[in-house]
Parts: sequence; structure tokens; C-alpha cells
Amino acid sequence: MLSTRLSIMMFLQFFIWGGWFVTLGTFLAQTLDATGGQIGMAFSTQSWGAIIAPFIIGLIADRYFNAERILALLHLAGAALMFSLYRSQDFASFYPLVLVYMILYMPTLALVNSVSFRQMRDPSREFAKIRVWGTIGWILAGLAISYLFSWDGAEAIADGALRNTFLMCAIASLVLGIYCFTLPATPPKAETRKGGLKEMLGLDALQLLKDRNYAIFFVASVLICIPLAFYYQNANPFLAEIGVANPTGKMTLGQISEVLFMLLLPIFIHRFGIKITLIVGMLAWAVRYALFAFGDAGAGVYMLLIGIALHGVCYDFFFVSGQIYTDARAGERFQSSAQGMITLATYGVGMLIGFWVAGLVTDHYVTAGGHDWQGIWLFPALFALAVLLLFLLAFKDKDAASTKAEASRT
Repeated sequence: MLSTRLSIMMFLQFFIWGGWFVTLGTFLAQTLDATGGQIGMAFSTQSWGAIIAPFIIGLIADRYFNAERILALLHLAGAALMFSLYRSQDFASFYPLVLVYMILYMPTLALVNSVSFRQMRDPSREFAKIRVWGTIGWILAGLAISYLFSWDGAEAIADGALRNTFLMCAIASLVLGIYCFTLPATPPKAETRKGGLKEMLGLDALQLLKDRNYAIFFVASVLICIPLAFYYQNANPFLAEIGVANPTGKMTLGQISEVLFMLLLPIFIHRFGIKITLIVGMLAWAVRYALFAFGDAGAGVYMLLIGIALHGVCYDFFFVSGQIYTDARAGERFQSSAQGMITLATYGVGMLIGFWVAGLVTDHYVTAGGHDWQGIWLFPALFALAVLLLFLLAFKDKDAASTKAEASRT
């Protein structure tokens, strides 16, 4: 039953995130009349949450409280904030609420992992079976929005129906908050009290950047977050604006492909090496956005669906393989610190820059009838291609053997 209990926790954790984050751009543009820059500000709250999360987890949660208790309190507070977002009538009142919400939500991503790992006898074998329920939760949230409630149809969007996503997530957050109090006790480890702030933020792993190859990978990771931000911020508004039916439900193809390609990733790295894997991931970003630029809701809808389905290649082959590469390069001494460093650099700094750039580009291509989406999508397509070319020329695959060994253990 413990595995089932942890799976329910993981399901609700990602059901909540997927239940409002995917349609956020569409809601802000259509219901609150937000500009591209304002939408970028709203999405960048994820980055601020990622930057602040280590302080909450490292300085407070891991040291003084049971993980399941602080997880419960954060989700109960999140339920109240979600309900307030549901009632917001303009961007001025919406933004501070979503900022506080994401500062509280992002630490819960680490806390659910902490609760899971501490209750497992063999995390390497057990965790994937539990974590996959988080992806299922995200998928079912999108399917419910499109096919159960029909909140993302053209008429429903015009009537403000997407506001209901926040109410749905407020209820789910309330349920999860109460449920977390029933989870097994996960007290702080004694050794976490000894770790310094430098280690928590991954700053002691900065010496990895002395290695030329890793420094090139690190810079590419930050830069590729700019195209990534375009997908999170603009994909759903784009599909809704051009008239694709049930856009949120169709976007769950991305999470389905993410699961499939996650299973293929260790095999691919072992056979082709880390450099080829990273290149395939970056190339997938360029191809995806080219498909978005030239696809449409009519005869070209297959191009849009392929672009969505490429999410597994885009994300797993670059970001997940990058985590594996980082782990292999860090060694035992800096394993935790290195993961903290790359997470802070990508989801924190990289995505913060990415959402800002995406907002500027989106505002630049506003037209009388909506947006020039071809111009919007060509920007990240060309940007990803430029990052790919620089990486291709500069990165040398001298660490292939150690990374293959790491992938075989994943």
C-alpha cells in the first residue's frame, strides 16, 4: 500500500501543476487582456520559485520539519492562493498571487521526491514506477480540461471558462494538503544540518566549469531554455488562437512522448554517446518550432501534432541527458551540488531570461487579428539552431565512456 499512497501523492502533485499552467497563457491573453510581456512575467514566476526553492528546502524544511508536514502546509496555502487566482479580475491583482503561489509550489517538487526516496528500500528500482503517476496526473488534467469540461473551446474561452482551471486546482491542492498529513513520517536527516548554503545552491560545484567541455554544455543549457520558454508560454495560446480543437488535450501528447522517450534515453546514450544525444535534443527544438511556424489548423494540423509529440525528444534528450552528463562529470564529491547548480541555472536563470525574451518577441508580432505566429515560432527555431551549431563545433565527446556507464545505471 505504501507504493500506492506515494503514487497518489505524485498524481495530485502534477495534476495541480498541469491543471492550470498549460492554459495560463491563453487565460491571461483572452480573459485578463494581458500583453505578451505580462504573460512572460507570469510564467517567469516559475523561475523565481526555482531560485528561491533551495532556501526554503535547504534552510527550513530539510533542517527543522518533517517533509510530509511542510508539504501539507504548502499545498493548503496553495489551495487558498489558487482560489484567489480564480477570483482575480485583472493582471495587477493576479500577478502577486501567482508569484507567491509559485514560490510556495516549486519547493514541493523536491519535497515529494524526498518523501518518496526516504520511504523506499531501493529507489533506483521503485521511484520510476511512482514518478510516472505524476506524468499521468498532468496528462489527465489536460484531458479533463479539453474533453470532460470543454473549457478550452473557442466559445468557452470567450466566456472566461478557463478561470475554472484555478478552482479545479484549488480543490485538488486542498485534497493533497490534507492527504499529506496521512503520509508516513519523513523527519529531517541529521546530516542536512551540516550542509552549508553554498552546497545547497550548488555553488561549490562551480569548479566543474573549469572543464572546457562542461562549460560549453552549461552555457548551451542556459541558452536552450530560451526556446523552451516559448513552448510553455505560447503553445496553448497559439493552438487556441488558430482554431485547433481541444488544444489542451492535444498537448498531452507531449507528456505521453516524454514517458516513451525516457525509456529509450539510456539505450540511445549507450549506443551513440552524450554528444549525439544532446545534439538530437537541440535539433528537435529547431524542428518542432519550424513545424509550428508552417503548420495550421486545417490540412497542416499534422505538423502541429508532430511538433507537440517531439516534446519527449526535446526535453529528455537534452535536459534529462544533461542531468546524467552532469552526474557523470561531478563524481561522488559534487553529485548533489552539481544537480543543484544545473537546475538553478536552467529552471532559474535560463527560464527567467527565456520568458522575458518570449514576451518581447510575442508583443513584437502582435497583429490586428491576433499574432503573426510564423514570425514568433521562427525566432526560437533559428535560435535553437544557432545554439546547436555552436555546440556542435565546440563540444568534444571525450567523456563518452563515463556518461555511457552512468546511463546504464539509470
